[in-house]
Amino acid sequence: MCGIVGVLGTREVAPLLIDSLRRLEYRGYDSAGVATLVNGHIQRRRAEGKLINLSNDLERNPLSGTTGIGHTRWATHGSPTERNAHPHATERVAVVHNGIIENFQPLRAELEAEGCVFETDTDTEVVAHLITVNLRAGMAPREATGAALARLEGAFALAILFSGENDLMIGARRGSPLAIGFGDGEMFLGSDAMALAPLTKRICYLDEGDWCEITRTGARVYDERGRPVEREVKITALTGAAIGKGNYRHFMLKEIYEQPAVIGDTLNSFYHPVERQIWLPALPFDFATIPRLTIIACGTSYYAGMVAKYWFEKIARLPVEIDIASEFRYRGATLPQGGVMIVISQSGETADTLAALRYGRQQKQHIVAIVNVPESSIAREADVVLRTHAGPEIGVASTKAFVTQLVVLACLAIASARARGAITQAEEARLSHALAEVPARAADVLHHDDRLQRLAQELATARDVLYIGRGPGYPIALEGALKLKEISYIHAEGYAAGELKHGPIALVDENTPVIVIAPSDELFDKTASNMQEVLARGAKVVFFSDKKGIAALGSRAAASIELPTVDPFVAPILYAIPVQLLAYHVAVAKGTDVDQPRNLAKSVTVE
Repeated sequence: MCGIVGVLGTREVAPLLIDSLRRLEYRGYDSAGVATLVNGHIQRRRAEGKLINLSNDLERNPLSGTTGIGHTRWATHGSPTERNAHPHATERVAVVHNGIIENFQPLRAELEAEGCVFETDTDTEVVAHLITVNLRAGMAPREATGAALARLEGAFALAILFSGENDLMIGARRGSPLAIGFGDGEMFLGSDAMALAPLTKRICYLDEGDWCEITRTGARVYDERGRPVEREVKITALTGAAIGKGNYRHFMLKEIYEQPAVIGDTLNSFYHPVERQIWLPALPFDFATIPRLTIIACGTSYYAGMVAKYWFEKIARLPVEIDIASEFRYRGATLPQGGVMIVISQSGETADTLAALRYGRQQKQHIVAIVNVPESSIAREADVVLRTHAGPEIGVASTKAFVTQLVVLACLAIASARARGAITQAEEARLSHALAEVPARAADVLHHDDRLQRLAQELATARDVLYIGRGPGYPIALEGALKLKEISYIHAEGYAAGELKHGPIALVDENTPVIVIAPSDELFDKTASNMQEVLARGAKVVFFSDKKGIAALGSRAAASIELPTVDPFVAPILYAIPVQLLAYHVAVAKGTDVDQPRNLAKSVTVE
């Protein structure tokens, strides 16, 4: 996850910005930069690589000023260079940004037609130019920013400086977290409270869609419609778990709500927004010639691999074998010459997965690791590392790591399809654009949290719960059941919907809730038939679908949750979120230890 910090101070801010950015290094980054106001003018220092490079530049070329913003960034595409590092600026506006501006291409074309000159290929730069054009039209900074925000599509967190405005900073969030810090004659913005911990104990978290106007005397917060709103200011400890959880009750809930941001951060590592293409690091093999993929993982990561099997085989026409790491090497599998093994692990230290990797190495497979920790054992032993930029995941039940694994696998599937000539350029652009929309749609899904919380009160009394789905929805059913088991201790099972009549339907009665995962895809009618079968046996159905699906069958269900209408390719990523939230709220209703459920560990480092 990229990091944002902003300071309206009474002292030189450059050192404060650097110190705060260091506290965000855990998120990962490949470039950094700061901007301050010097005699009312925007001045910047940016550097490729680690913060030490930026610090050294500031020692050689100091920046004065008591107002400033800073950023640590993962490159959105191509090489991470100083040119593409944040802050991005015009003569009137400087911006730092986390997330994705989905509609930046038409906005950029419009702005270039008006005479704006772009220095980068990033989506962020359109924000600076859009606000600048509004300022030139005579708008005040608040109005100029509000008008610009109304035109942006996507997920983002923003901190904005204005030339000539030494006592003003504007922040905004949609799908990416942002907090306001209250000091003594000073004010702050940060991606999370960790960035602000040395500066203040008084923190206000912006709600989804909020934006704020801050001066040294306080903050005005507006909702997405521009109406003034009040947000609670909390006193936090400077260290420890409380600050890590922010204003969330549990780490798991915080991590679920971070998903729009981390999906965007992960996608930014592979998606070229200008070309609408997926870019991968150099690979020691050619997807066009490999005979088979072997995907190895455990637990939730295994379900991510199951979704990927559908993607690779359908989109790339690439044969895939998937196996649980703890079973794989004991059956003496024969792997094809020139094959590729993908190993998936949040921690990169999972003992069974690491052992399977070494077996694959003995079988002369090319090894691709999808991990969240780039210094991990699995990453060190792989040929290629594709990182999930989920940031630290504290809750034992994996949430944001899972969806970022899906994002990486989706990017890999598209890239392999292109290499194998299985999709056209137009199809690649369509699939890539569908991925680019996911951060914003993920934020939309979170709006159902209150409904899911109410539904959870009923499910908390169940003894058994079934989850069903077809195609890529089947692994999501498995994942939903696993989440419920892990943290609520309710017995739950996930099934391929077509398998109901082969045994599991015997479990269904009026006391058995059935969760149906059913996006409007080519398999919807088949899933609908299976739903009718359980309804006929008195089951209470909880129906997850989109507008079209709800219109067709929602009235038959005990409860329906309408999810955004998206390309079926990306539906599994979105449908993972409500099953996570449902499990979370059921566990809370039952009073279990959500973040540290009994008998489980975050990283399984022994067989």
